[in-house]
Amino acid sequence: MNTLLLKDDEYGLKYSAELIKNGEIVAFPTETVYGLGADATNESAVKKIFEAKGRPSDNPLIVHLHDFSEAVKYTSYIPEIAFRVAEKFCPGAITLVLPKNDKIPLVTSGGLDTVGIRIPLHPSARKLIELCGKPVSAPSANTSGYPSPTSAMHVMRDMNGKIPAIVDGGESLYGVESTVISFENENTIRILRPGFITREDLLSVCSNVIIDPAVLEGIKDNQKVLSPGMKYKHYSPSADIALVEGDINKFTAFAENHQGEGIYYLIFDEDINKLSLDNCITYGADSIEQAHLIFAKLRELDEINAKRVYVRVPEKTGVGLAVYNRLIRASGFEVIRL
Repeated sequence: MNTLLLKDDEYGLKYSAELIKNGEIVAFPTETVYGLGADATNESAVKKIFEAKGRPSDNPLIVHLHDFSEAVKYTSYIPEIAFRVAEKFCPGAITLVLPKNDKIPLVTSGGLDTVGIRIPLHPSARKLIELCGKPVSAPSANTSGYPSPTSAMHVMRDMNGKIPAIVDGGESLYGVESTVISFENENTIRILRPGFITREDLLSVCSNVIIDPAVLEGIKDNQKVLSPGMKYKHYSPSADIALVEGDINKFTAFAENHQGEGIYYLIFDEDINKLSLDNCITYGADSIEQAHLIFAKLRELDEINAKRVYVRVPEKTGVGLAVYNRLIRASGFEVIRL
């Protein structure tokens, strides 16, 4: 298959919308990462997503809509608290897990009776969905398990020859996938996957916001997942990743004693003057920059043939929790505590 690289202009979006309406899959930009989109109501089209990515069939897909008012067409019930969240954060980098109806096939929901609903903020993504006239299921447009794509070139690396088209909308704004939440009741929100919209943000609409244990810990093999990114090893380059917890002095001593061919260190911008080593790569000065850069940096490690990578652990609050969540899964939960 010849994979076309299209501009996110009127022609590119219309061409891509026609592909999706005809049962094909197309990669497109969002404010979080690039998505691999198909008509969420078309089972055969959705199966093409799983095939192109090599994605396990029990890993649910998020359904993207042009406006939250469309959610009533694809869900059986929307609690009042969900409307409050949507009013404040949609369109935006948040996914609401809601009971689905029969218009969303089980292949899209990963066999679950719920579906994740998201209204992307990126204008090209919303325009594409509007032109499709269909809900668009879209996981990240990468090979399953590999770092998510934040540019069209990342998508081309993974999907060239596997999909008909990629819409190039430039570099993703946020760099980590959407925050995924479910609702325990009218007074409780559960964060299933952290993202750019944080627990602190959600507290503005709900006084009780729980972080699911699976955000920081592994999930049992036989346990059903309600959100993408909960069950399997994700976001991982070919290099072995290990997280290292400790202050900069301990980290420096650790780094100096763990040198060798193919060993690299992923550190904060401020650390670069404190480690007089050539094998260091920085990934941002704060949590927002780290979120924006982390997937590109993980991909860069493969480009330089890194074999083993030790990562300075980011903060576990605010957007930093999303970065930590991606890194701990990339490492297969390997954490070295100094």
